[in-house]
Amino acid sequence: MNENFVKTAVIGHPIAHSKSPLIHNTWLGKYELNGSYEAVDIAPDVLGTGVKALVKQGYCGFNVTLPHKIAIIDLCDEIDARAKTIGAVNTVTICDGKLYGTNTDAFGFAHNILETCKDKGWDDWSFAGGRAIVLGAGGASRAVIYALLNQGVPEIVLLNRTREKADELAQMAPDKIIVRSWDERNKIVIDANLIVNTTSLGMEGKPPLDIDISLAPPDALVTDIVYAPLYTGLLQQAKGQNLRHVTGIGMLLHQARPGFELWNGVMPEVTPALIDKVLAA
Repeated sequence: MNENFVKTAVIGHPIAHSKSPLIHNTWLGKYELNGSYEAVDIAPDVLGTGVKALVKQGYCGFNVTLPHKIAIIDLCDEIDARAKTIGAVNTVTICDGKLYGTNTDAFGFAHNILETCKDKGWDDWSFAGGRAIVLGAGGASRAVIYALLNQGVPEIVLLNRTREKADELAQMAPDKIIVRSWDERNKIVIDANLIVNTTSLGMEGKPPLDIDISLAPPDALVTDIVYAPLYTGLLQQAKGQNLRHVTGIGMLLHQARPGFELWNGVMPEVTPALIDKVLAA
């Protein structure tokens, strides 16, 4: 048990909807750790002042969500190579008044799939098994592509409604990322090992993701980083075709683990009970 009281938080605007306090406080209780985790609403125009207040109040670290993941970079004294490549920070550790930033979204994405494959017994599937199709070229896509490259995906086909954004993102690894037209999305899945939706399409309150994956091979794996609803239109299609599929809720949970370990010295587990608890909240 940690001797000192460890104060941590998540910052964003708005922030009341965040499930992070539920996740972290469940872990604090499970591992009998002396600490707290709360949601702190900080508007963009007072981000600097708000972060200074957290330092002054003795916080040991905090997570960062929308709309601060990029703006927080300028307030950090140091960010690691992962955060630099992804271009965003979602986890900050405070040490001697200095801010150290990293990004755990790539970890969360990869481990959500790896742990699901382990739990389901999908031993014949691997990231290195073939081409990955990535839909979307926003901030979330950068973290996903970083994860895919680190997991040994041999080739990534990137499709985005705005071609220019996809071309820009492809510069992360020009030798492995191929940009194709959004209009090709229905036929490009024909030789996919992995299909990933990184857009907000299909999320509650957003337009649906207009895609037909009926041409996907029977051994493909399909995942969506959207978790509200848990089964998006894309995942419903995958389920209907008996394709392996991974919901997005695990990414939210797994991305929280490295930060919790940085602050509390324990790498927590994602259990079915925790998943059910978060989904019910």
